[in-house]
Amino acid sequence: MTQEAHVTQGPLTTEAGAPVADNQNSETAGVGGPVLVQDQALLEKLAHFNRERIPERIVHARGAGAYGTFTLTRDVSQWTRAKFLSEVGKQTETFLRFSTVAGNLGSADAVRDPRGFALKFYTEEGNYDLVGNNTPVFFIKDAIKFPDFIHTQKRDPYTGSQEADNVWDFWGLSPESTHQVTWLFGDRGIPATLRHMNGYGSHTYQWNNEAGEVFWVKYHFKTDQGIKNLTAADAAKLAGEDPDSHQRDLREAIERGDFPSWTVQVQIMPAAEAATYRFNPFDLTKVWPHEDYPPIEIGKLELNRNPENIFAEVEQSIFSPAHFVPGIGPSPDKMLQGRLFAYGDAHRYRVGINADHLPVNRPHATEARTNSRDGALYDGRHKGAKNYEPNSFGGPFQTDRPLWVTTPVSGGTGNHEAPSHTEDNDFVQAGNLYRKMSEDEKARLIENLAGNIAGVSRDDIAERAINNFRQADGDFGKRLEAAVQALRG
Repeated sequence: MTQEAHVTQGPLTTEAGAPVADNQNSETAGVGGPVLVQDQALLEKLAHFNRERIPERIVHARGAGAYGTFTLTRDVSQWTRAKFLSEVGKQTETFLRFSTVAGNLGSADAVRDPRGFALKFYTEEGNYDLVGNNTPVFFIKDAIKFPDFIHTQKRDPYTGSQEADNVWDFWGLSPESTHQVTWLFGDRGIPATLRHMNGYGSHTYQWNNEAGEVFWVKYHFKTDQGIKNLTAADAAKLAGEDPDSHQRDLREAIERGDFPSWTVQVQIMPAAEAATYRFNPFDLTKVWPHEDYPPIEIGKLELNRNPENIFAEVEQSIFSPAHFVPGIGPSPDKMLQGRLFAYGDAHRYRVGINADHLPVNRPHATEARTNSRDGALYDGRHKGAKNYEPNSFGGPFQTDRPLWVTTPVSGGTGNHEAPSHTEDNDFVQAGNLYRKMSEDEKARLIENLAGNIAGVSRDDIAERAINNFRQADGDFGKRLEAAVQALRG
């Protein structure tokens, strides 16, 4: 399906609605003379052009998105009172934005990088945003380290390029990253398309039911198209020949009616089990083994409509893990806690204080009733209504029922590490992942890692990095060490 031609709407106008007499020639002082300041059509056009781009995202700048539908296929009311999860067969509109993490807005799609999987549910109780990735884990456990980590992935302040020294110096000094790095440099580090990869909520979230019972939950979105990946060589070729490969594939699949879909699963942990679980269940660098908490299928996500305008709907779309609805809330995951602030703050800076009023971000089934007013792009929707609470003029009022159940806390304030559990370890799950791989998968993982580590300038940086993988699995470290030595000479 191609874009339909639009019917001519009438004369071209200025932003104020006045007709434009000539859009081909600037107004000048005589033939061949200088351009006049009084040519307001010209000045307005150039001024607007200079301001057409908003600051790109610090991370996840390169993105593609589509609208779709989430359909509930299992009754989950025993775990959550969220209304969009209340009735089998119930459908909820969604918008899903995919992205790469480290690259800028003009970077290629087919690169080795985690993929953002940010999903907005337009529910009848407001928008619920689930901000995840295509990996179930992440590089770090605490948001205080996030700016440092991202600085290592971005361009070096001196060279202006991404530097292997920065990447591997940080990872080598941060053993908690070993699990995610093993994911990243394995076969799933470069998906063939956005349709052929899984998505994960990654963090642990709270569900609470009508009785006030609390459960911890992890989300999984399993691609119905099957997993397909690119080798490093194939990806390098594709990135050079078609930097927009993933975005184009998603758009064209939807245009031809080949709607991509994902089977939605959750892992459920009763809240009482968290304190005595064998490792910290709120640690973002770890997965919950399926034998402990088997995934439960609850729904189907389908993407079936492309955006009409990429800037308005993909670039200006905003997602925040702080956007909850009744029955869903945060966990003590320290990375999640930091993101509850950082995402909303980024959007207020990047798009503007009224970004939530834009069509792609606006709730669909309910009206946002706040006392916030004014600011850039404020559309006057509140008209003359009072902007304070409480008031006696029929204004919005509080419900006296929190969205989620409070989490008990104790102890003094301080810069604390997470509570200790019997099997807390930065290397066990990375080793388990390595041992689950086939011999061919292991060989590609070693080749990918060695080729990257070999680019560092100092032996101690390389050795620290290798030692993390050695602690995950002896064979892993031994083979990697040999491969790096062979490349470094």
